[in-house]
Amino acid sequence: MNLTAASSMTSQPDIGTLRSQFPALQTEVHGKEVAYLDNAATAQKPLAVLERMEQYYRRENANVHRGVHTMSQVATDAYEGARSRMASFLGASDPREIIFTRGTTEAINLVANTFGLGFSSGDEILISEMEHHSNIVPWQLLSERTGARLRVVPVTDEGELDLEEFRMMLSKRTKLVALVHVSNSLGTINPVRRIIADAHSMGVPVLLDGAQAVPHAKVDVKELDVDFYSLSSHKMFGPTGVGLLYGKTEHLEAMPPWQGGGDMIEQVDFAGTTFNEIPHKFEAGTPHIAGVIGMGAAADYMEDIGWEVIASREQDLLTYGTERLAAIDGLRIVGTAPQKAAVISFLLGNAHPYDVGTVLDRLGIAVRTGHHCTQPLMKRYGIPGTVRASFAFYNTREEIDRLAAGLERAASMLS
Repeated sequence: MNLTAASSMTSQPDIGTLRSQFPALQTEVHGKEVAYLDNAATAQKPLAVLERMEQYYRRENANVHRGVHTMSQVATDAYEGARSRMASFLGASDPREIIFTRGTTEAINLVANTFGLGFSSGDEILISEMEHHSNIVPWQLLSERTGARLRVVPVTDEGELDLEEFRMMLSKRTKLVALVHVSNSLGTINPVRRIIADAHSMGVPVLLDGAQAVPHAKVDVKELDVDFYSLSSHKMFGPTGVGLLYGKTEHLEAMPPWQGGGDMIEQVDFAGTTFNEIPHKFEAGTPHIAGVIGMGAAADYMEDIGWEVIASREQDLLTYGTERLAAIDGLRIVGTAPQKAAVISFLLGNAHPYDVGTVLDRLGIAVRTGHHCTQPLMKRYGIPGTVRASFAFYNTREEIDRLAAGLERAASMLS
């Protein structure tokens, strides 16, 4: 899978050595070593991330930006170093374009509650049928407040965006295009370069939900020319509860603050307050310092593994998994776009996804079941939800074989 042209060449590491770096992969579930195939929900954490966060709490624990003492300076250097690291990771021009948030959801809400304040009645926001709820609900709330109209780009039966319809929906009324880069439910990789170019030809800015893209391949925001890009650390082998918003400098400087409190101010007086410069203008209060540092360590870890290794291993797992699962009687894969990340969503005969997931759990196999926070997409396909197996570079063909055998067992039990 190639989300951008950029990649790195690294020799394939031994899979046993690779897996040993992730302690949770040695967990036993119902007496069996877990086959963890729920990476789209959250990925496991390598020792490099866990140890870096522990180092902060053990030896560097102090607040940032607020002290002249040595420990505060060390913590601040680590925190701001992670900002520079994430700017490099995403190809941003300036670390000030990186705003730390609690994750993708908060990043999108930040844009809706600042950039979106300029929208008014008659303006339009384009999203798609495959969006995660976190890229639907903030725009609905904004529309209720401003009178803007939410328009939805349809998805084909195969799980691709209808690009012709998208181009027809773009107009002078469109104030923002907000789309998912990679679908968490279908695995579809959207042609975001073309989408951004089309939108920019009409003077329309673009926000991308990158939560499911950054774990799989190199993303370069400058090359994409995207206006806003959001991600969550826990999808990319980092800690939970932290993520970021990338925004072009000209947008961020024009946007008002969202939350008020410490660190985002320049001067406070009862008669009025002036605000700090970007990025601090959007980071009110004590941040998730250890989480930000851990996210930076996760970026280091991924690039040490190498994008070519990540892409080649996950493509092999996707191809092998698709072949194995498609051969099971009564199994229907939902989402068959030719460009996909390592995600397979499916239904097994008439069995409810929850029942299938329960059988698999008893066999030590962890998958996601349900609507995956994409209820409108499930409604479009006329289904209550799916079973979803999602792979990371540390998964193996043997785990997919266990999944296939478990599904055959589930089919015999639930028929």
